[in-house]
Amino acid sequence: MKFSTRGEYGLRAAVNLAKSYPKIKNLKDISAEEKISVKYLERIIGNLRRAGIVKSTQGKNGGYILAKNPGKIKVGEIIEATEGPIAVKCYGTNCKMIHQCPSSFVWVKLGEQIKKTLYGIKLSDLIK
Repeated sequence: MKFSTRGEYGLRAAVNLAKSYPKIKNLKDISAEEKISVKYLERIIGNLRRAGIVKSTQGKNGGYILAKNPGKIKVGEIIEATEGPIAVKCYGTNCKMIHQCPSSFVWVKLGEQIKKTLYGIKLSDLIK
């Protein structure tokens, strides 16, 4: 399974915000510190905001802050907000044997373990 830069950068941005929690940070600072373009970071942060992981504030001193304590945010939430649902499926999704295929058991189990692992890690675990 391969995650895109959306997941990687989303996690890095969230860790960045966690390190300074509860301080508000602007995108320009996060962008410079994480070496992510502001334009791309805007889209990623937008996904995190819609998922309720970060909150935005307007104005001169505006920016972004985690919506809750880093100890209450799971890495799986961040990955799903940026990448979409965590699912491991067979390559042949149009396969007529999908429900009878013995190897599908492997992919289902793998997906469950990936999700269990990602939801077992809190954002606060990454800033210690």
